[in-house]
Amino acid sequence: MFNRTFLAAMLAVGLTVAAAGCVDSRSQAHAVYVLVDTSGTYANEAGKAQLIVNYLLGTLQPGDSLAVARVKSRSFSEKDIVAKATFDARPTQANAQKRVFRDQVGSFLQTVQGSAYTDITGGLIQGAEFLNETGAGKKTILIFSDLKEDLEAGYVRDIAVPVDGFDVVALNVTKLRSDNVDPREYIERLESWRQRVEAEGGTWRVINDLDRLEALL
Repeated sequence: MFNRTFLAAMLAVGLTVAAAGCVDSRSQAHAVYVLVDTSGTYANEAGKAQLIVNYLLGTLQPGDSLAVARVKSRSFSEKDIVAKATFDARPTQANAQKRVFRDQVGSFLQTVQGSAYTDITGGLIQGAEFLNETGAGKKTILIFSDLKEDLEAGYVRDIAVPVDGFDVVALNVTKLRSDNVDPREYIERLESWRQRVEAEGGTWRVINDLDRLEALL
């Protein structure tokens, strides 16, 4: 009787330790969601996003997660995720996953066609949903865009973006023709997004110099 009780207790302890180890490993993981704007003239910039993806593939570790999604007229959809992966603990398998990921993104970027509208908010909400599902302790959303949201008639995006605890980084925020006429438009656009992200508990940064990618993560 004692032996059975002792074995049952040890089994319970083992399962508890294993479960705790699994939770702890996820809490140490980093999940990154990259939004690539493919709307209007910014679609011409999309090819530069490969630099970002290549950097991330070389930086993220086994157990980390990465996804790339397009921003277009309607972006709140899993169908807009171009590539996604959680990298295997085995280095050889993780390297194979990264090669496939790089090729998937490369094929997408070579065939990008500009959309009529720009639904950044929908992409952010979809990205937050994906990152939360990974269970990673650190979550980052990268927005490769001019940050000019232009919604199709009838679409509602004046809503909270659930980025509490997220690091949100805007990349390659190009200046529009109207920004050159009145630079205040550019400054106000960046400030509006900063306020929106920080109001929901996220952190906000802008990196326009793609030669400074070491500051990305």
